[in-house]
Amino acid sequence: MGSGHVSLARQVEVALERLGDELQGMNAGTIVLQIRDDAVGKFGIRHLPVDCGTQEKGTSGLSAPQVLSLRKMAIEALKHKSNWTHGEINYDFVVKHGQVYLSVQFESNYNMANIMFRFSPKNRERREASNE
Repeated sequence: MGSGHVSLARQVEVALERLGDELQGMNAGTIVLQIRDDAVGKFGIRHLPVDCGTQEKGTSGLSAPQVLSLRKMAIEALKHKSNWTHGEINYDFVVKHGQVYLSVQFESNYNMANIMFRFSPKNRERREASNE
């Protein structure tokens, strides 16, 4: 880890801070973070702009304190990510009865071309192949 490396948790925090204004007032959605080499690349929110269900009276979606709470839960959830550096993190959130609920999905991605490029057969296998 170099001195210029910023932890994934800090990067997630910065991304969610950036999305804070957009999150306020939303009742539900999915925050998407694309990860490459343990660094956040693209990030954003997926949501339907129209709530087709019945909305509770007096609710207007996420408040500023709820956005902060969501951010803390999202960073805490990173403790469950392990041993992969490329993929996607989806944070599904919903506001119900004034509470914020968060579900997290981690997706790891691997590239077979990179794995095969690094693979080298054992010496014995090389000799057998050259004797044929």
